[in-house]
Amino acid sequence: MIETDIPDFGKLNLKFLVMDYNGTLAVDGELQPGVADRLQILATKLSLYVVTADTFKTVKRELHQLPVEIVVLKSADDQARAKEKFVEDLGPKQTAAIGNGRNDRQMLAKARVGVAVVLREGVSSATLGASDIIATGIEDALDLFIHPMRLRATLRG
Repeated sequence: MIETDIPDFGKLNLKFLVMDYNGTLAVDGELQPGVADRLQILATKLSLYVVTADTFKTVKRELHQLPVEIVVLKSADDQARAKEKFVEDLGPKQTAAIGNGRNDRQMLAKARVGVAVVLREGVSSATLGASDIIATGIEDALDLFIHPMRLRATLRG
């Protein structure tokens, strides 16, 4: 669990981290360097979930030895709503989310802390508007939760 009190933002009691895969943890289906080590560290603090359409069909191979629960959405699903509902079902006040695509915007808006990440795929402007924090790399986004004082520094009023 990550607990901290952020002036003008409120108390955080995070138990869950929900992440998109392609464009967030991976580029062109390949997990980005440094992500696996950070997920191992974060798994000691939070329950980790990857919710994805798995565009490149690589998520299970790339994450198979990591402490994350993988949820692959059907391509016909309303992916934005499915991701938002996943956060709702966990409990949005205890959940942080990281994503980049337009289909991540509702998930980031629903979560207690939403982080938009900018990698080579870019980031949807709708997702930027729905986020609390914008990170310029996945390493920085994950490090916010490894070093929660960074959350406090960024989110305080």
